[in-house]
Amino acid sequence: MSNPDTPTKTISDFEAKLDAADKTVAQFEKDDKTAFSKARGFLRDNPTMIPALVLIISVLGFGIVAPRFLGMGALTTVLQQVTVTGFVALAQTVVILTAGIDLSVGEILVLSSLVMGNLAVNHEWPVGVAIAIGVATGTVMGLFNGVLVAKMKLPPFIVTLGTLSIFRALKLAYSHSESIRNVDIEAKASGLLFFGNRFQFGAAVITYGMITLVIVAFFAWYVLNRTAWGRHVHALGDDADAAMLSGIAVDKTIISVYGVAGLICGFAAWVSVGRVGSITPIGFETINLDSITATVIGGTSLFGGRGSIVGSVLGAIIVGVFVTGLALAGVDSYWQTFATGCLVIIAVALDQYLRRASK
Repeated sequence: MSNPDTPTKTISDFEAKLDAADKTVAQFEKDDKTAFSKARGFLRDNPTMIPALVLIISVLGFGIVAPRFLGMGALTTVLQQVTVTGFVALAQTVVILTAGIDLSVGEILVLSSLVMGNLAVNHEWPVGVAIAIGVATGTVMGLFNGVLVAKMKLPPFIVTLGTLSIFRALKLAYSHSESIRNVDIEAKASGLLFFGNRFQFGAAVITYGMITLVIVAFFAWYVLNRTAWGRHVHALGDDADAAMLSGIAVDKTIISVYGVAGLICGFAAWVSVGRVGSITPIGFETINLDSITATVIGGTSLFGGRGSIVGSVLGAIIVGVFVTGLALAGVDSYWQTFATGCLVIIAVALDQYLRRASK
């Protein structure tokens, strides 16, 4: 005779097993979510990791598509091409860390180089003096932007959009829309070409400009992460009102940030002369957007407070890798621009996603 309690017991055992299975799945989902959250938080706290991974994957990917891309010649050519963009990206990073933006960096760069070239070549001033005045010119233009943003309380986008046109008009008026040729620079002011000098290191061709970019990037990283001024810059980008209440001189910090950006662009003007070999008022037309692209791809938040100097340099290299890699793969130039635009959108979307992780 069968036990009447057997069906009930079987059902109870089944329900117990089902409940245990549900708990196992729930624990797995919890562990998976915790691991995912940790990874998300790690990327938010270490923004440099994202561009570093993108750079490695990009280089390996283009190396598979176009094997000659992995040669030292192609890679060092990329580094040479992005040297000036890397410098301007450093300037842009400092500004964006305060939740600002500078659309005039390209015009500051070109006008500073024109001042250097005109004084050293056309007026035959000592090269060192011409360079110093050119760098000072860039610094003054940056300070001008800073004063408008800090004292007149105008949005950085509008201010620098306006000074973009102002500085562009000034450079054309100052230069009379005339370029300074390489032969004239070599004959009268060869010191302006210093950063274009190069040497062989195995199969790689290294320029002095590339080495200087690494040095300046390290110095900028140290200042932003190891000094009181750098902490003020980050605090200002996080919350300007809280920074003011904590005793930070907000206006002075903003003015100094734009001044530093102008200083870097003025120095980059000297580097650009060595890179190109000549000076023209219509040069570096796209470097404003290129610097923003490199900075955003490098992990610096457009909302301020979070960013990476190293990431910005890596961002400039990533853009160079994509353009060169696609060119070697036989892709038309408009698709190269398309790919760069996609990178920017993806970078901003990722930044938004990581920002939500902190809420």
